Amino acid sequence: MATPRVPPAGFEQPFEVLDACHERIQRMLRRLQWLRIHLATMGCDDQARQAARDVMLYFDVAAPAHHDDEECHVFPPLLAAGLCVDTVYRLQREHLEMAELWPTVREVLQRVDTDDWPGFAPDDEGLLEHFTRLYDWHIAAESELVYPAAARCLDAAALVAMGEEMASRRDLR
Repeated sequence: MATPRVPPAGFEQPFEVLDACHERIQRMLRRLQWLRIHLATMGCDDQARQAARDVMLYFDVAAPAHHDDEECHVFPPLLAAGLCVDTVYRLQREHLEMAELWPTVREVLQRVDTDDWPGFAPDDEGLLEHFTRLYDWHIAAESELVYPAAARCLDAAALVAMGEEMASRRDLR
């Protein structure tokens, strides 16, 4: 008997939505790792091109919205309360670094999504590895430290407003 599929968190539970986003980011990073291995062992085929498109779509659309959620709703209450300040500043710097790296990472993935993929340039593997590893500490710090602290700073009305704004940014309300 199959286990029933649990529906994704709704925006009335914004921190669960943020955690679900982390799971999707990790899934896309695993997909990127799979792509790198697949290209090295099997070459560029339809599966590789689709994996590259999947990763590009996620980091073009969903990841920036997720970072905006954190910048708008998670970090400000912590900074106002003087909580996790050094961690928040590091996370903000990492958001900037991720945003700066993404166009170059995307360019590498776009080359995969062609019929005549030329292979990775010398620095491409290092770039992809750096982009992936940048998320490791980042996600752990947010999920284990920052989100719980921010949730304690927000009352019920603030959580409702947070969820509504997150949904409206995604045109879901």
